[in-house]
Amino acid sequence: MLIVLKPDATPAQAERVCEEIRRLGFQPHPMPGAGRTAIGITGNKGPVNALPFESLAGVDQCIPVTKGYKLVLREMKPEGTRFKIKGTEVGGGKNFTIIAGPCSVESTKQMETVAKFLKDLGVNILRGGAFKPRTSPYSFQGLESEGLAILKDIGDRFKIATITEVMDTGAVEDVSAAADVLQIGARNMQNFSLLKRVGKAKKPVFLKRGMSATLEEFLLAAEYVLHGGNNHAILCERGVRTFADHARNTLDLSIVPSVQKLSHLPIFVDPSHAIGKREYIEPMAKAALACGADGLMVEVTPDPDHALSDGAQTLNFKGFEKLIQALKPMAELLGRKIN
Repeated sequence: MLIVLKPDATPAQAERVCEEIRRLGFQPHPMPGAGRTAIGITGNKGPVNALPFESLAGVDQCIPVTKGYKLVLREMKPEGTRFKIKGTEVGGGKNFTIIAGPCSVESTKQMETVAKFLKDLGVNILRGGAFKPRTSPYSFQGLESEGLAILKDIGDRFKIATITEVMDTGAVEDVSAAADVLQIGARNMQNFSLLKRVGKAKKPVFLKRGMSATLEEFLLAAEYVLHGGNNHAILCERGVRTFADHARNTLDLSIVPSVQKLSHLPIFVDPSHAIGKREYIEPMAKAALACGADGLMVEVTPDPDHALSDGAQTLNFKGFEKLIQALKPMAELLGRKIN
């Protein structure tokens, strides 16, 4: 059940509702919004009786929830979730936020070069993999703890937000100490122990769609994060596996309006991993902006042809500048801002 409070409901009235939820043996999940507060209920094994809540001061309405996911529902926050990552606002509809950087952290010099380049362009969130889940055990696995140290140093010195992948529960604390955003990769989208753990973290979570995940499975994975108490989650479409062989994966842009209809969470698009070919990144990035995505994650490094991982899908600096210049007039026409 979802309990919607009146716009003028007081904090004391909201707490009284939460007390009643706890008294019944359930767990309350308050979600303050721009004009009202909604409180989700979890822990119930069946329908919740609305009568104990309808008579409480400050309650506007009680909405039954029949889906397996509750906290990610659009009804929890009709205006959409928006929050800041080190000063950069994500979500809200008007922002189109860019996350960029190399697939892998390879050296301090590499990351210094990329961070300076991005900051000069106005891009304020830097990606870089310290731990790399690779299909082959013989491929470059990342610099691991050394990569985390480099990422933290670069973030601190260049005043740029950082995002990197966390691969298991034991690494969450170390990654949280080094980066501003915790990325859950496609292979771990249904690693439920990891989802529960990052749900208790104090850093935003960037959740990539699994390679064969349905919309419902995607939203249920996000539900784990919010159920743990972490309301700062971002979804990311990065392509799904199909019969097509002209690209690395099939970029499913239909997921963007579908997510936005059902959920209040921001959704980004990663054309680099979806397509796997750098020459197609720009047109698919434009399509992501046109269909209403909240932002992009794009791979960029000074010398992609000699990158230790995913060089074929990575832009060089000239290509990335061209991409940004192509997106700006589109964003203006759509009443949006490249962030």
